[in-house]
Amino acid sequence: MALQRIARFCFAATAVLSGAFVQAQGLPSATPESVGMSAPKLAHIKEAFAQEIDKGNLPGVVVMVARRGKLVYSETVGFQNKEAGKALSKDAIFRIYSMTKPLVSVGAMMLIEDGKMQLNDAVSKFIPAVKGLQVSVAKVDGEFAKVTYTLVPSDREMTVQDLLRHTSGLAYANLTQNAPVRDAYAKGGIDDDPRGLTPAQEIESFAKSPLIHQPGTIWEYSLSTDMLGRVIEAVSGKRLSEFMDERLFKPLDMKDTGFSVPQEKQSRLAEALPIDASSGKPNKLWDVTAVPNNDSGGGGGVSTATDYLRFAQMMANGGQFDGKRYLSRTTVELMTTDHLGTRIQALSPMTPGEVLLSTPGYTFGLGFAVRQAAGVAGVSGSAGEFMWGGFAGTYFWVDPKEQLVGVYMTQAPSPIRAYYRKLFKQLVYSAITD
Repeated sequence: MALQRIARFCFAATAVLSGAFVQAQGLPSATPESVGMSAPKLAHIKEAFAQEIDKGNLPGVVVMVARRGKLVYSETVGFQNKEAGKALSKDAIFRIYSMTKPLVSVGAMMLIEDGKMQLNDAVSKFIPAVKGLQVSVAKVDGEFAKVTYTLVPSDREMTVQDLLRHTSGLAYANLTQNAPVRDAYAKGGIDDDPRGLTPAQEIESFAKSPLIHQPGTIWEYSLSTDMLGRVIEAVSGKRLSEFMDERLFKPLDMKDTGFSVPQEKQSRLAEALPIDASSGKPNKLWDVTAVPNNDSGGGGGVSTATDYLRFAQMMANGGQFDGKRYLSRTTVELMTTDHLGTRIQALSPMTPGEVLLSTPGYTFGLGFAVRQAAGVAGVSGSAGEFMWGGFAGTYFWVDPKEQLVGVYMTQAPSPIRAYYRKLFKQLVYSAITD
């Protein structure tokens, strides 16, 4: 009970300070009613997540909702470190895992806008070592149900567009059933935490591994954005973290976003519960307290709710924020429209807790899942909405039609993490009154 009182005190205190805090960060606050939302309805978010935290299902959450460019809801509840009895603060730093992908995808599009590369460029133009990769093709013996694999030449080179939309033929070792690919990734050290390799070592490992599909034929979630990070480094001549700092993080005043947490900020790092209540298994998160050997564009990022809200609002604004432009409106539109069409099949061997592309109603753009229609999906939203989430439970979405942005931060890599994302989203849409 004492821990619950601490968490609720922190919750109330940060709610009072939230408007001033985010105003200082450049996103003005407003009453929900002034932008067509209900404050009492939004209050259900606090109630719902406080209950889950009290049950021991979540450590703590920071949630932020903006509409029409104004912050209308900002709450913190629970613990930064429950074992230590430390309440969560609004400036807590989270491992965002795959929510790094949209950030790095925007970085790549900046280089495209600079004229330094094009979507149709072969990746081998910038990383020659991956030219001419073979494809591991599965064959099933109908009589004995035995699967064998054959290596065949790739029909074409993977492109920058393939990396951005996950049609490159690359994989995640823990998600694919393709044994030669999985074994090659394990041997090359890119099967678990690729940050242990230097960029050169990672490229060498990719060059020695077959692809799981012919490039441009199948959507399958993968290390594509890690490869995209290597492309950005080759084109810019800078380490990925340096490029992102220079072009996005510092200009957008994302002060606490990067690929590691410096010592002076480590007291703000949020932690998961030791044991996941749903699976009963220990929670294990990446160590982000030291500079990695390579900056993982697919999962190595850290950020705060406020920082990520600024990024999401910039995208909601069509590429500009606080009087400064980061991408053209046309580039944002290109990134947040369907890039799969009817010719590319979407496979998703991901765990049930992830943001599944196979969820009805969604397709994929360039770095974002994109909603195709208001219906079909079992959660509220609008056609043109774009979003993504991360392994540790983090999530965001942008709904241009409703001029709505939601950011949800936690450290809970639970198999049921999708449940909490949908809960947050549903409660936000239920609060719309106009």
